[in-house]
Amino acid sequence: MPITFIPAIRILLLLLAVAAATAEKKETYIVHMAKSEMPGEFVDHTRWYDASLKSVSGEAEMLYTYTNVVHGFSTRLTPDEARSMEARPGILSVLPESRYDLHTTRTPSFLGLDQNAAMFPESDSARDVIVGVLDTGVWPESPSFDDTGFSAVPSSWRGECEIGTNFTKSNCNKKLIGARFFARGYEATLGPIDETKESRSPRDDDGHGTHTSTTAAGSVVSGASLFGYAPGTARGMAPQARIAAYKVCWIGGCFSSDILAALDKAIDDNVNVLSLSLGGGMSDFFRDSVAIAAFAAMEKGILVSCSAGNAGPTSYSLSNVAPWITTVGAGTLDRDFPAFVSLGNGKNFSGVSLFKGGALPEKLLPFVYAGNVSNASDGNLCMTGSLIPEKVRGKIVLCDRGVNPRVQKGSVVKDAGGLGMVLANTAANGDELVADAHLLPATTVGETTAKEIKDYLFSDPNPTATVLFEGTKVGIEPSPVVAAFSSRGPNSITPQILKPDLIAPGVNILAGWSGAVGPTGLAEDARRVGFNIISGTSMSCPHVSGLAALLKAAHPEWSPAAIRSALMTTAYTAYKNGKVIQDVSTGKPSTAFDHGAGHVDPVSALNPGLVYDLDAEDYLNFLCALNYTASQINSLARRNFSCVAGKSYSVNDLNYPSFAISLEARGGVVKHTRTLTNVGPPGTYKVSVASDDSVKIAVEPQSLTFGQSNEKKSYSVTFTAGAMPANANGFGRIEWSDGKRVVGSPVAVSWV
Repeated sequence: MPITFIPAIRILLLLLAVAAATAEKKETYIVHMAKSEMPGEFVDHTRWYDASLKSVSGEAEMLYTYTNVVHGFSTRLTPDEARSMEARPGILSVLPESRYDLHTTRTPSFLGLDQNAAMFPESDSARDVIVGVLDTGVWPESPSFDDTGFSAVPSSWRGECEIGTNFTKSNCNKKLIGARFFARGYEATLGPIDETKESRSPRDDDGHGTHTSTTAAGSVVSGASLFGYAPGTARGMAPQARIAAYKVCWIGGCFSSDILAALDKAIDDNVNVLSLSLGGGMSDFFRDSVAIAAFAAMEKGILVSCSAGNAGPTSYSLSNVAPWITTVGAGTLDRDFPAFVSLGNGKNFSGVSLFKGGALPEKLLPFVYAGNVSNASDGNLCMTGSLIPEKVRGKIVLCDRGVNPRVQKGSVVKDAGGLGMVLANTAANGDELVADAHLLPATTVGETTAKEIKDYLFSDPNPTATVLFEGTKVGIEPSPVVAAFSSRGPNSITPQILKPDLIAPGVNILAGWSGAVGPTGLAEDARRVGFNIISGTSMSCPHVSGLAALLKAAHPEWSPAAIRSALMTTAYTAYKNGKVIQDVSTGKPSTAFDHGAGHVDPVSALNPGLVYDLDAEDYLNFLCALNYTASQINSLARRNFSCVAGKSYSVNDLNYPSFAISLEARGGVVKHTRTLTNVGPPGTYKVSVASDDSVKIAVEPQSLTFGQSNEKKSYSVTFTAGAMPANANGFGRIEWSDGKRVVGSPVAVSWV
């Protein structure tokens, strides 16, 4: 054999070895079992699960067994073992694990809760409501978890306070009644948690979980602020409700096996509302772990509120779109934190900032563009190590937004000797302004303003600037506006279901924070704060979760669908001057694909008059309309359900509080049916419709008379295609009113 041939053989053998090793690499799978098919020799389903697993792998162990959200378990298997498992009797599906990411005190006043507190119950019913929050855990020392004045923990509560790193049972109290953590799935994929970096316990070392839970149901705390910004009394939406924290998110993300385990426990623990400010990729409902678990929660009467995502303003960018989930987008408050850029040409431009520290010198400073003082091709972004200290020292630097965190850019400028920063939005963010607690004097300006500043910066031979901080301003108009980052419709999984359902405050929100990390989250940020101001649909989601808890306390008999309907049909889509809520990404009126049913109005939601109710049977018929197989429905609903052969199922028949219509461009006609339930006094409701020229809306009958509570009346709507709009979408609205209450439904039309 020629000697030159030996390396080729070695390479081939090496490739084969690598291929074999790759084929044997284990991954986490969630195994869905058909519980009704359990053989008679097994008296316990967990033993059946174990026997099924051992039949394909003698080494594999179950990470979790699930009882409420899934009939099945999670485990680590090779792809070949997973395929073998899926072929076994009684196995519905074997789905690979998904990774989810976080969607990251003026609010009560802005929503009218302070002025109307007497409308909501102060009785024990409010304190019997339990909000479960799945997130990064909880910082129990936060004053927002103070239990002064709280009665004993509700007898319905079946949860517990788990001990772990830096966390004991004494960290829970009558406000924070439960705290658990779930890490088996995370550790199976990424290895043991590094306890020098984060606590292997319910303790929140990130801040996100404390912020979301206190937004939903934090106790009243006077004198709250972030460095003096947004001063006042902080309180969650439902300050009398109890909180149960479920830590499922770690430094490396949130894994579906852990999320399912947490939701399984939360149902066992008897929570009333579940809040999830996280999301993953889009997939069919029978493959979506959050959608599957939310279905089980809905059947138990638990409302599940989820964030829509921060992928806006792109269309089709939504997460968490199952119709049994309440999906929440983000809007702004009427509060701002202005910080002005003053230029050497005498012009001033408005931006926003939460900087608190040493002031800039009382003079204009040399002003430079990061792209001109950098050693990198992307130097305009102020990436770590990209700025040249000799060209930055003692100056104010303009950095473009994008790629790396906004606050990190300021840290880079500071490390290079810069004295201040102007952070410029690009087209991706438009004129949306999100305030940050910068590490040096800095302000963020919108894209339009940034262009004007750059014109000066590039044309003046000796440009100068300074930044002036104005503190906190309220009464900002217009407000709310839809946040540019808020994810938008249409719904890519089921276009016939309009999502998001509604929007709530999600920009510059003050709430509790972890004592383990600074307000920026950067390692170099040594500051510690009790409250922080951050933005995202992560912040809007717990607003709705807390408001749902208020409605649950006031109306314990209402289903999750009734609560969501009350929030949606009373939401508003226009300002007091009649103009439609603005989309900050365009500066134009927003649409139902941006704001859903509109901005939440909790005071009106308390007495909505009529609701669109739904139960599990309605959702099962909806799955039939999607042509799901019996096996797929079983995976989702955890029981046998057969769609009736020959029966005509229609997605249009789902009793949803909004309308998403697909019409043929010429002569297209679609008919929907809806049923309203009276939850107010007897009365007659008359319908009114409004639409653009793209669609004609006809409702029959045009009035509905209700003589008693819980009476149901149905109506039909015929949508007929009109003139094709320029943007390929049309919009309208249907409203029922008894003269006092308005029950509104948005209409969004797409063309096929």
